[in-house]
Amino acid sequence: MQRRHTRKFVRTFFTTPTALEGEEDSAKMLNRAADLRGMEAPDVWVPDNEDATAPSMRDEGAQNIIDVLAEKGDGFPGEVHPRVVWHRDSPTTRHQGFKHMLEIADPDNGAIDNLDGFVIPEVGGIDDWKKADEFFTIVEHEHDLEEGSLAMSVIIESGAAELAMRKLRDEMGKPDNNLERMFLLVDGEVDYTKDMRAITPTGGLPEWPELRHNTSRGASAAGCIAVDGPYDDIRDVDGYNERMTDNQAKGMLGIWSLTPGQVVEANTNPLPPATGSWLLDADGREVELTEEDGVFVYNGDRISLTEEGDEYTLAVGGDEQTLDEDELVDELLGLTSYVPSMDDIVDSMEEFEAARDAGTGAIAITRSATLDIDGVEMDIATDRMWDEATYQAAKTPITLFQDVYEHRPDQHDDLAELYSEDVVERAASVGN
Repeated sequence: MQRRHTRKFVRTFFTTPTALEGEEDSAKMLNRAADLRGMEAPDVWVPDNEDATAPSMRDEGAQNIIDVLAEKGDGFPGEVHPRVVWHRDSPTTRHQGFKHMLEIADPDNGAIDNLDGFVIPEVGGIDDWKKADEFFTIVEHEHDLEEGSLAMSVIIESGAAELAMRKLRDEMGKPDNNLERMFLLVDGEVDYTKDMRAITPTGGLPEWPELRHNTSRGASAAGCIAVDGPYDDIRDVDGYNERMTDNQAKGMLGIWSLTPGQVVEANTNPLPPATGSWLLDADGREVELTEEDGVFVYNGDRISLTEEGDEYTLAVGGDEQTLDEDELVDELLGLTSYVPSMDDIVDSMEEFEAARDAGTGAIAITRSATLDIDGVEMDIATDRMWDEATYQAAKTPITLFQDVYEHRPDQHDDLAELYSEDVVERAASVGN
């Protein structure tokens, strides 16, 4: 399989209505989105001519996409992939989407130079994906575009589409299709819930962790990029970040964004933090320790520690132990974990590279800290063995950063402000 797209990662998938009914300027949301820059601008902008736009406004919406891309598309820093209408069970809907694709991609209309592809919703089985791909190929032939130059992304909104991901890898590269144009696999949990006829006591959406795992796996197998669906509670910033953290553990580093505020969160969340932090498991609740003059202090009431002579009494919840110093250190090591900063990751990679170049296959990298619990201080240290496999796994956040740095020069100043110029320079070159 040959990747047709250059992005290795997409953090943000931002949708915008293409035409607003009753407004003097029906394209005002498109115009606002086209002016976004820096961390407020998404990696992928999706002018949404499907769910976000009323059916009666979609023809006008297609024209608005053309007008805004022709006027402002040159300056937009991300990729542009409009969503058109489609449905696995409706030839009429598919034909309408096809006509809009033809219109938007027509070089005579002035938008094609700023158009990267289209997003197809409501797909079904793999044969339906191939129908959509054929429409892309016809559009390219009609307008003398390079075959496969328009990227195709799909919204996984049905059980049939979820099963189709398992077949995608086998179909890509066959001479009877151009499915190598596939770019994003995006979860659409709302319609997926409807298709699955799922019910919850509150009427809310299920979490669907299996769908997110399957989409991430399908994207990995087919050389695509996985993106989670929308997080509707736009005021719940903590919940949005928790969802992203959970997704990242599945290999899904992108997420739908509904507002510029969510875009900022989603652009920032996958990047390594600017400063490292120690976490403590306080009776099932993970707490970030506060650094005070180089000492990491626990200020909660779920853990207590007292010292009497050579013995220590450690209480975690209802469990109390009397320990000597070595035993206490072992217990604290089991309760703590370290979140490395960007600088930490780069330091470790550079240290391993130097050792490897000198002929050493594995090294131990030490992380130490002084903890303070109820005024009792204790030094702890962990050693992590780094070999080539560890190094390659650690490269993922750095590769993400490098992909962002390459494709989003409008964010260079934000990154330098977040990390410092020196760390950015080192992170951009390490591992290459």
